[in-house]
Order: sequence, then structure tokens, then C-alpha cells
Amino acid sequence: MSDDLSSVARFLFEAGTLKHTKRTGWWMAGVRDPESVAEHSWRTSLLASIIARLEGADPARAAFLATWHDVAETRTGDVNYVGKKYATSADPQAVTADQVAGMPEILASTVRDLIAEYEGKESPEAICARDADKLECLIQGVEYLAQGYANAQRWVDNSYGRLTTKTAKDLADAVLATDSLDWLRHALGEKPS
Repeated sequence: MSDDLSSVARFLFEAGTLKHTKRTGWWMAGVRDPESVAEHSWRTSLLASIIARLEGADPARAAFLATWHDVAETRTGDVNYVGKKYATSADPQAVTADQVAGMPEILASTVRDLIAEYEGKESPEAICARDADKLECLIQGVEYLAQGYANAQRWVDNSYGRLTTKTAKDLADAVLATDSLDWLRHALGEKPS
């Protein structure tokens, strides 16, 4: 078992690299210090649980899928849409199989199954997790717009157009109608902008 846990320990260090792996598409929008893949995945997980609950799917499962959805990027980096036009896209399931090799089979199979489900795009939870991925990009884009990165509008618009669930579309409409600091004003008892 200690060899199996050594594989898990190595993976935990590998997963930590996502805290330093920048989301590269934002560089094209002029964002100098874009969010990391780990930061993106964290809010995506929250959104997945919200969307799933409101869509009648399993929020814990959707959040679980969202937590793991970009884990292959420890090995491939964050390849944006322009990069995917030129670079052969790595199969997330093949990358995941390599990442979990040597782990206890109960863990390895769980992770492989999660990635297969997410990539399969069929279960209600996978659909909610995928919408959460797009909605998180939209929200991040709105935040970058508020910071003066006008080119982020393209990401907001593209993300909005890729949403599929009614809940994600409704949440996107609410986000677009809300100032990014209204939460703070509300918490302080101030009037929204």
C-alpha cells in the first residue's frame, strides 16, 4: 500500500502545479496576471453545485466532476482555443490514466470514471459541470472588464453563447445585470450601483 500512496503523494504535488498554471486565453485579452487553473476550477466547482441543485441533478457529483475537469492540464498546460487550432489535442482520458497509474485501484478507477463522465457530456451532472466551466469564464471576464480589460468582452460573449442549461443562462443574465462589487455594497448595507 505504501507504493500506492507514494503515487498519490506524487500526484498531490503534481496537482499543486495548477495553482501556478495560468489560464492562457486571458493573455490575448491583455490580462497581465490571469487567474490560475486551480482558481478557475475552485469557482467552477461551486457553480457546478449551484447549477446542478437548481437543475435537479446531484450537486455533489457535479462539483466533483468540476473539481477534476482540468486536472490533465498539469501535463498539457492550459491550451487556449487558438493553440488548439495548431497543437494536437491531448486526450484528457489518456493523460488521466497516466496520472493515476500506480494509485490504489479504487482511487484510480474513480478518477478515470470522473474524467470519462465529464468528457462524455451526457450525464446531467456532466452537463451542469460543463456549463459551470463556461459560466465561470463569463464571470471572470466580467471581473476583468471591471478592471479595465475591455478585450475580455469577447470571452464573456463566447461563454454566454456556449451555455446549455436554463439555470446557467439565467445565472449568466443575473451576473451581467450585477456589478462585480454589489456583494460588498450589500454586505455593508450600501445601495447597489
